[in-house]
Amino acid sequence: MLTLPDVFTDPEDSQLVADAKKDKPEDHEYSYTERDVILYNLGIGATAKDLQWTYESHEDFAALPTFGVVPQFAASSSIPLGWLPNFNPAKLLHGEQFLAIKSPIPTEGKFVNETRLFEVLDKGKAASVTTIVYTKDIATGNIIFENQITVFIRGAGGFGGKRSGRDRGAATAANTPPKRQPDAVIEEKTSASQAALYRLSGDYNPLHIDPSFAAIGGFDQPILHGLCFMGIAGKHVLQSFGAYKDIKVRFSGVVFPGETLVTEMWKTGSKVIFSTKTKERGTMVLTAAAVTLVDTDTMAKL
Repeated sequence: MLTLPDVFTDPEDSQLVADAKKDKPEDHEYSYTERDVILYNLGIGATAKDLQWTYESHEDFAALPTFGVVPQFAASSSIPLGWLPNFNPAKLLHGEQFLAIKSPIPTEGKFVNETRLFEVLDKGKAASVTTIVYTKDIATGNIIFENQITVFIRGAGGFGGKRSGRDRGAATAANTPPKRQPDAVIEEKTSASQAALYRLSGDYNPLHIDPSFAAIGGFDQPILHGLCFMGIAGKHVLQSFGAYKDIKVRFSGVVFPGETLVTEMWKTGSKVIFSTKTKERGTMVLTAAAVTLVDTDTMAKL
């Protein structure tokens, strides 16, 4: 059974980072049911018309592929970062997310998350920290999901060591859109209650529900979870081009519940490069984004 190494050593790491990597997190168990799958699918915009995503007795009932970010969330969020200089959790930004789907997604089961500190970069005035998580089915030992989560912590740089990360393939690809019209475009208006619904999949950060907390963060109202609009965009790609085995995004802007998301997609070989913006403000919210298709020859008929 494939397991993560205890430590991702790197000769370029500063002593501070090397020591932090030696602090191996405990494995984190997570279970979910068909109800949790439906709740997630609804949270990223599935409707009562999408019975394969919202009705457990449908013959094709399934989790949308980006459900893979849910079982790992508590595990990756618990990685300690207090060893960084001047660490302030209020200055932490979710930068990028990579999800690889390694096995068919069960609609229920018990799982275990193995989590490690993967890569830490000194960006001068900020730190970039990437965590890797394997989510395994306890019954079979199979890896179902791999997640790589990159966060940026403003004001926590200057500790020395690496400044540039290594090439991690699809997880770090630039995914620059071709200079032509997109092959597919989908618009979807989010609900004013989108964040209130999505948070029930496990991200209870008050930034997404409490106006007074959002105001402390400098926002006029609560903002939508980045993983929520990543899931909505991932649904758009699935609807347009079919199943994929991995997805990577960079979070480049905020979305307010009720705004309309516009996902533009370009098929380039086995990849679909995409970007997502808000229709009302024209703000790019997902960039450097792409999926790797499972079947590159057929368009999805969903």
